[in-house]
Amino acid sequence: MTTANLQRDELLLLFDVDGTLTYPRSNIQPEFEAFMYSKVKPRANIATVGGSDLEKMFEQLNGKKILEEFDFLFPENGLVQIDHGKEAGKQNIIQHLGEPTLKRFINFVLRYLSELDLPIKRGTFIEFRNGMMNVCPMGRQCTRSERNMFVEYEKKTSCA
Repeated sequence: MTTANLQRDELLLLFDVDGTLTYPRSNIQPEFEAFMYSKVKPRANIATVGGSDLEKMFEQLNGKKILEEFDFLFPENGLVQIDHGKEAGKQNIIQHLGEPTLKRFINFVLRYLSELDLPIKRGTFIEFRNGMMNVCPMGRQCTRSERNMFVEYEKKTSCA
C-alpha cells in the first residue's frame, strides 16, 4: 500500500520547528507557510514539535492561528500536548525531579556561568520550561547578529 491510497486522517506528518519549518529562532517564510496550509494540510494531519514553549511557537509560526491550522502541537519537546487547539496533556520537570534537586542544578549552573569568560553576555541565562532547563551561556536575549558572532567564536575556540 502506498501513501497515495491513504485518507487524510490516516496520515500524520510531524515537523520540527527550528531548522525545519523555520531557520533556528526565526519566523516561518510566507511561501513555505502557504505551501504547508494549501498543499500539505489537505492531504495529511499536520503536527509540529519543538523545544520551545507555545508562546515561542506562536512567534515563529505567525501567531495563534497555528492552534487552528495544525492538528496537533507538541511544544516543549512534547511535554505539552495540544489536540485540535485544546490542551490535552502536560508534564512538568518539577514533578519529576522535585524542587530541591532542581534548585541545586540551577545554583550550580548560575555559579558556573558566572565564571565563564565569553566575548558577550546578555540576559536570561536559564529559562525554565515544563520539561527542561534551557541553559544559554551567552543569554537568550542576544540579537541575531550576536548569535551569529557566537557561532563563529565557538568554531574558533571549540568551546561547545
